[in-house]
Amino acid sequence: MSRFWSDLTRRLTPYVPGEQPRHQRLVKLNTNEAPYPPSPRVLAAVQATDGDSLRRYPDPESTELRQAMAAYYGLVEDQVFVGNGSDEVLAHVFQGLLKQDQPLLFPDISYSFYPVWCDLYGVDFVQIPLRGDFTVDVTAYQRPNGGIILPNPNAPTGMVLELAHIRRLLDANPDRVVVIDEAYIDFGGDSAVALINDYDNLLVVQTLSKSRALAGLRVGMAFGQAHLIEGLQRIKNSFNSYPLDAVAQRAVIASLADEDWFQSCRRKVIATRERLHRGLEALGFTVLPSTANFVLATPGAGRDAGAIFRALREQGIVVRYFNKPRISDYLRITVGTDEQCDALLEALPPLLS
Repeated sequence: MSRFWSDLTRRLTPYVPGEQPRHQRLVKLNTNEAPYPPSPRVLAAVQATDGDSLRRYPDPESTELRQAMAAYYGLVEDQVFVGNGSDEVLAHVFQGLLKQDQPLLFPDISYSFYPVWCDLYGVDFVQIPLRGDFTVDVTAYQRPNGGIILPNPNAPTGMVLELAHIRRLLDANPDRVVVIDEAYIDFGGDSAVALINDYDNLLVVQTLSKSRALAGLRVGMAFGQAHLIEGLQRIKNSFNSYPLDAVAQRAVIASLADEDWFQSCRRKVIATRERLHRGLEALGFTVLPSTANFVLATPGAGRDAGAIFRALREQGIVVRYFNKPRISDYLRITVGTDEQCDALLEALPPLLS
């Protein structure tokens, strides 16, 4: 610690992202990145960027991009907010909408960045336990609160909550913002974007990092009625008025225009996920039903998930292990290519004996 740190800096326990190994030959199945490249149209848009567009500041309102997103999702421009990845968008959400006089509610097993933002912005929170089967009990959220945030599909379980249950949450909390964090929705389930015009307390957050293979560009978005988006714009313009660079804006517009590429890659990931699920079960794993681009699986009684994680790492295969209550017996495995998943399945049997 430095003597120049503020009290806040001393108190924080920062979020720890998944390992980004420098060794290129590793089978990397730990950070839920796309196994396939972005659309060729994206690469063409990036390569076509000229010096003049880099010399000037980008459009601070990302107008053309927000219009393209609105058209794609069946919304209007003032229902769309964009930022540097969904993490930045969520940080604005925590500061601008979820810092209230009562505690924020979210699951005890969910995105581990949520408590970090709460500490950073002084947001009181209560973690609501998932059921024993790791499903969300929406009735447990019918209590005084300052807002609700749910990842859907949940991370790290991969399990999805149906829209009917999200409606119940919204109806039961009409005076509080309900945030549905849909980082993985493109791999299964129905998006709550369809409910935006029906509920003035709904905000949906998504990312282009996973299903559109744009993790390196850092683009995320939020969808909601105009009054919620205006609140996020106020926070953004008090923090960074030029959040998205010109290259990212052009690339995302190109990605949205190539639906065939998006659907093809999405279908391949879903097919490999089901194949991986079956392969793990054949080895004795219990695998949670996932609608994301990863699976959460336990090797079973008498087998140490942490030891398996370390043994795989020694063989050049990286998965994610959370040494946390309730999930310390599980591994979270990103859905890679068929070849990557085959390498994992072939490496596991000697480690399970």
